[in-house]
Amino acid sequence: MNGEKSDPEIAKGPRFGIRHVQILLLFLNMTCVYMARLSISVLVVAMTNAETTNPDFPEFDWSEKERNYIISSFYWGYVVTQFPAGYLNRRFGAKFVIFFSTFSSAIITLFTPLVVMTGSWKAYCAIRMAHGLIEGPLFPCINDHVAKWSPPQERYFLSALAFTGVNSGTVTSILFSGLIASSSLGWPGVSYIPGGLCIVWCGVWLIFGETNAPSSRFITKEECIYIESSLNRGNDFHKKKIPVPWVAMWKSVTFWALLFSSACISWGSTTLQSQIPSYLNGVLNMDIKNNAYYSTLPYIANWIMTYIYAFMGNMAIRKGWLTLTQMRKISNTIGTWIPTILLICIGFLDDANMELIITILIVNIGLEAGTATGALLSTIDLAPNHAGFVMGIINPICSIIPLVSPLVVGVVVTDVHDRSEWQIIFGISAAVGFLGSLVFLIFGSSEPAPWDAPDFLIKQNIEEPMNNSAQKSTFEEISGFDSVQREPKISFKVTDSN
Repeated sequence: MNGEKSDPEIAKGPRFGIRHVQILLLFLNMTCVYMARLSISVLVVAMTNAETTNPDFPEFDWSEKERNYIISSFYWGYVVTQFPAGYLNRRFGAKFVIFFSTFSSAIITLFTPLVVMTGSWKAYCAIRMAHGLIEGPLFPCINDHVAKWSPPQERYFLSALAFTGVNSGTVTSILFSGLIASSSLGWPGVSYIPGGLCIVWCGVWLIFGETNAPSSRFITKEECIYIESSLNRGNDFHKKKIPVPWVAMWKSVTFWALLFSSACISWGSTTLQSQIPSYLNGVLNMDIKNNAYYSTLPYIANWIMTYIYAFMGNMAIRKGWLTLTQMRKISNTIGTWIPTILLICIGFLDDANMELIITILIVNIGLEAGTATGALLSTIDLAPNHAGFVMGIINPICSIIPLVSPLVVGVVVTDVHDRSEWQIIFGISAAVGFLGSLVFLIFGSSEPAPWDAPDFLIKQNIEEPMNNSAQKSTFEEISGFDSVQREPKISFKVTDSN
């Protein structure tokens, strides 16, 4: 290379390259997986009230508490297998782990109706728990995969696009689960269709999915060099075994801020995802068909708003108006503080204000998209070299929240028609969300952590910052609003080989 090229002159390969194919595949994966996972919120309503769907299929007499056990049972297994996800990802590669997790989840989803009809609500809990066990490693591996394939200057936008698969799966699940349950397929079809789609996705993934850029069969030389050089990775980087700096990670203020904030966000989002159908059915007396439509509208707004947040944030960063940390914090604050106020308002409205409730839900969950481009994606920014391990810690702890929140609803909401009981649930969610956002605003950061450096555990790399005159103060480091931007020190360079 003759000198350093400006950004427009850098050879990035095709306009739609293999890195974009990876992002598209991850988007589709999360769409299919979330269809299978979240259909439960509509499915339990259909299975316990056949008159609102297809009465030709069995109906089950489950109490509200039993229904909430079924909803939460997925996370009993999901929490456990995320901790070793980082190790599995490094040992077998993201391509294999993502394939195995998705394919196994598909098989379990397809067999769910048979298990439920021959068993009881306890059997349903058991197979949901098995589903969670199998799917546990998926998201940490996806997180690591995005980090490996996304150049830093494109990461804000590409990561947001990949994770909008969650929005897509949520919308598709809530919208079409009710329609499928009302069709000739009945409620078993709610398992058959997403299970089949996961199988199809696995076939496409085997062809185009790859653990990293150098191992891809289809990538061009220009795109491969662009990705690897932008991440400061040498030719033998993927063959190295980078030790995980566990002690430094657990001592990190930014890591704890991210963990706490993510857990608080999880409480609010999963409570709404799992309980909106029950709330609309109980308080507003909607049948499941209208329930599905109205439950979906807020998540369509969330899906659209995610792209708006991503586009506006990407533009602000590229033009130098805001740093990545500042953009993440602004996005996260908007996505939590305004919705907490709106959530409290919902609890004071009854079926006479149905249109207003739906409008507030749409605005509430639409604005919550800011958390997706805020704190939730900071795991990739904080430690791109250890993204799987970081997500393997944060996500299972966050997954304890969906395990607990439906149980709290089951204890508090003894009568789904009682508006005052739902006020307590919405008030708790609002308070938790506000506190989590405040912690991230003060202590969070999206700058690469010092302990993420591949050679961090080498003695001289630890000692060097002590003599670094550019070292920031504690407040500047944890606030993220530094007056001077700092590039992370990397101890190796990319060698261009022809």
